[in-house]
Amino acid sequence: MTITCFIRYRIDPFQRAEFEAYARRWLEIIPACGGDLVGYYLPHEGTNDIAWGLISFASLRRISEEDEAEAEADEVPPRVKGRARARARVPG
Repeated sequence: MTITCFIRYRIDPFQRAEFEAYARRWLEIIPACGGDLVGYYLPHEGTNDIAWGLISFASLRRISEEDEAEAEADEVPPRVKGRARARARVPG
């Protein structure tokens, strides 16, 4: 079963370019983590401080298997090391 994460961002409307640069960096990171970037969506009408990101994974099992394989091979790209810990964090 495909798992899709919906991320809601509250952004500074005067820093749209910075958010866009942030979103573009994830174009490389998400596939390296076994995910598919569905898209990032910047506001263009109505509320101008809300953006969205959609990321899909084939399954939770696949994510876990890839984490284990990368840990064994120690071939995690430098920019994504520690992603398993980051995924488990709960904002608060």
